[in-house]
Amino acid sequence: MKAGSLLISQPFLGDPNFERSVVLLCRHTDDEGSFGLVLNRGTNLLLGDVLELPGGDVLPAARLPLGLGGPVQPDTLHYLHRRADVPNAVSLGHDVYWGGDFEVLLGLLLSGEIGEDDVRLYAGYSGWTADQLAEEVRENVWIVHPNAAEKVFTLTTDAFWQSILREKGGRYRILSNYPTDPRLN
Repeated sequence: MKAGSLLISQPFLGDPNFERSVVLLCRHTDDEGSFGLVLNRGTNLLLGDVLELPGGDVLPAARLPLGLGGPVQPDTLHYLHRRADVPNAVSLGHDVYWGGDFEVLLGLLLSGEIGEDDVRLYAGYSGWTADQLAEEVRENVWIVHPNAAEKVFTLTTDAFWQSILREKGGRYRILSNYPTDPRLN
């Protein structure tokens, strides 16, 4: 597994934190663990709700939605973007970057140089201890879609899980139609 891969939860996972979720793997090492962001969990929060912006809530940047990146430290802000010029940003492939100097990114947002098509913001993150994620993949908790960071900006969050499985085709296409609650079938 490499950074820039998508982790797609199996439909029968049973963990409410990750049920029908798609996680972008931002960092993965065997000895330090893994860090990722859930891409398809929305919140009712906007950037202006969690950050005092110069100019207030009337700025377009203030209306940028925050997703729920995961259950770990939900009071932290994480971000993905398409700007290689943000210092210390980590390339995840396909012109998608994780983190970097937030003051620079915020300046680009406030000036209107980047907008909602080029940035995704998240409260919290998903984390795994050393070897935990590899074990979960071996146990078929996650379907790995390698080298797929560009999907962050191409699929809508509402249908992300189903769309990415359909796109993979084969048996994954069948899984995409698995009912949320099979007892209701």
